[in-house]
Amino acid sequence: MAGSRIVAMGHYQPSRVVTNDEIAQMVDTNDEWIRDRVGIVTRRIAGDETVADMATAAAGKALANSGLTAADIDLVVVATCSSADRSPNVACRVAAKLGINAPAAFDLNTACSGFAYALGTVDHAIRAGAARNAIVVGAEKLSDLTDWTDRSTCIIFADGAGAAVVTATADDEPAGIGPVVWGSAPEKSDAVRIEGWQPYITQEGQSVFRWATTAIAPLALQACERAGVHPSELAAFVPHQANARIIDGIAKRLNIPDAIIAKDIVESGNTSAASIPLALSKLVERREVPSGAPVLLFGFGGGLTYAGQVVRCP
Repeated sequence: MAGSRIVAMGHYQPSRVVTNDEIAQMVDTNDEWIRDRVGIVTRRIAGDETVADMATAAAGKALANSGLTAADIDLVVVATCSSADRSPNVACRVAAKLGINAPAAFDLNTACSGFAYALGTVDHAIRAGAARNAIVVGAEKLSDLTDWTDRSTCIIFADGAGAAVVTATADDEPAGIGPVVWGSAPEKSDAVRIEGWQPYITQEGQSVFRWATTAIAPLALQACERAGVHPSELAAFVPHQANARIIDGIAKRLNIPDAIIAKDIVESGNTSAASIPLALSKLVERREVPSGAPVLLFGFGGGLTYAGQVVRCP
């Protein structure tokens, strides 16, 4: 059975940079406290740009980097929890703007684990023969859902998009996307919420922190095991960019001292489903990870959902 692989990445962030000092003018906080608490120095905030606008920009860049054309794409999947528009979905809007003709197109919402869920779903579709070439996007405009008077959340969230072009591998070619490990902890689903028609993000920070720092590492190790990759072989670890202390805690439990640990949260904040493809795209663009090297992706968050897999760096 043929597998799939990532052939190219792309990302997009709004031009407006919001510093911790600017946040401190809105609520009672300061730069030192934010850096120590969550590890964020700056974040990007969109203006008139929509989720679909950012998703299209990231997807277009990935497509240009892939060597494929719009005519080659037969599946578009967008992971998002923040689009204000429910129909047409974001995936259809992206396909239309890029001139992709008659693809299967759908949105997926598992919040912060969305990109890893979408990547697993696309890999399955390709393995089943339902698609050949796909674009997978994580895109969020969390600034629309942020209560800028709540200092516990307004320091965290931001906007952006990241995308991957995924294509089928030949029968004699090793798969570039390993088996997904996914699931949820529904009994803890109230820990992160976006509810109602005029929603703001609310979360129980300590509950999420304890869950992420204890539950995620064993699941991430399962993803390595299913891919046949020992953690010591990993070139990089790209987790959801939730909190720098959470990232450090998971990485320590994985015992991967030689791997690059993505810390895009420092300059980009928490962009939910966009955070993994944003961080991975930057590593690829800066050529910090060799092509073909194993990279562990792992998303976790609202739901509480999780998903991860080992991929070969494009």
